[in-house]
Amino acid sequence: MNAQKRLEIFTRLRDENPAPKTELEYASPFELLVAVTLSAQATDVGVNKATRKLFPVANTPQAIYDLGVDGLKGYIKTIGLFNSKAENVHKACRLLLDLHGGEVPEDREALEALPGVGRKTANVVLNTAFGHAAMAVDTHIFRVSNRTRIAKGKTVRQVEDGLMKHVPKAFLVDAHHWLILHGRYTCKARKPECGRCLIEDLCEFNEKREYLD
Repeated sequence: MNAQKRLEIFTRLRDENPAPKTELEYASPFELLVAVTLSAQATDVGVNKATRKLFPVANTPQAIYDLGVDGLKGYIKTIGLFNSKAENVHKACRLLLDLHGGEVPEDREALEALPGVGRKTANVVLNTAFGHAAMAVDTHIFRVSNRTRIAKGKTVRQVEDGLMKHVPKAFLVDAHHWLILHGRYTCKARKPECGRCLIEDLCEFNEKREYLD
């Protein structure tokens, strides 16, 4: 895909949704960190249901640490893998208290040193909480990037690096959210809705004709 097509794609996505936001509910970098950690192999809707009960009771590293692992499990037991997630979040709270004064660090290496926080989670926090140009490639972004040919890659990291290289700089901060929302609601996995796609004429998906109205 050439640069002009990419520019037009992100221009259209921006014009349709000038201020895209994550669908996870949060009110601080710490709440976002917890929500993203809980969202692995879970839906944003499911995470939000749990954190609406958790955050009014405990929304700081100290408060969640004081709940204990079992206490935390009681709030997140509706989320998949809640046992391991409770362990990781509890340990992460201890490290935030011991190493970072109870604050979420604005640093990739420090974030990835926290239990349960990998590169994708760190990218979400850096991008969404702190406004960094970072690309958290989930299944939606991986699919959309390869289908459209915006940034092809066989691995998540290849797609991330391709997006960071090819997305026009003016769109980098918000590109993560536009691509997730596009993959979630239009460029769906099993049946992409090409017939109503905002960028259908720019997309280089070879099989898209099957999905046009």
